[in-house]
Amino acid sequence: MARFLGSKCKLCRREGVKLFLKGARCYTQKCSIERRNTPPGESKRRYRAKLSDYGIHLREKQKAKRTYGLLEKQFKNYFKKASKMKGVTGENLLRLLEIRLDNTIYRMGFATSRNAARQLVNHGHVLVDGKKVDIPSFLIAPGQKIEIRSKSRQIPNIHEAMEAHKSLDQFNWLEVHPEEFSGYVKALPTADQLPQDIDHRLIIEFYSK
Repeated sequence: MARFLGSKCKLCRREGVKLFLKGARCYTQKCSIERRNTPPGESKRRYRAKLSDYGIHLREKQKAKRTYGLLEKQFKNYFKKASKMKGVTGENLLRLLEIRLDNTIYRMGFATSRNAARQLVNHGHVLVDGKKVDIPSFLIAPGQKIEIRSKSRQIPNIHEAMEAHKSLDQFNWLEVHPEEFSGYVKALPTADQLPQDIDHRLIIEFYSK
């Protein structure tokens, strides 16, 4: 499976915002945005030039794509699927991204980042309705039970993530039972429960050109 192998901190610096790609590190002073919030590249070129309309749309699309750890073709396929669904295309797009299995594991607090959640899924540590699912892009339906396999519940990284998650915001569309290492998607996230730091209207305009 194709995946990005470069520096994740450079992705945050390129977008100029925290994408929370490295888990707990993103909440400390070691975060690259805290230390050096400039675009990657040669020193003389490290400035943020005024963007054109196209540049603004492109950056928003790139930010969303990188936040969820997707490649261009994957992200565009989600857009095509969202455009065929009833409702607002932009909201449908974010909703599809939110109910991916790897993102759901991350939102539930069983991983410190989406990348770590993707690794848990790939390695067979996650069950959906009692069956092993090792596909990170698997879309979770409301009512499905997600749990960490009993043999995997002693993994230190999972406990570290759960401890760190206690101080973070909870998501109303999810029901989590930390003591059972499980949770449910109560319902698809509504418009006000979708990420507010991503302007889906700019993404739609980008693909509509």
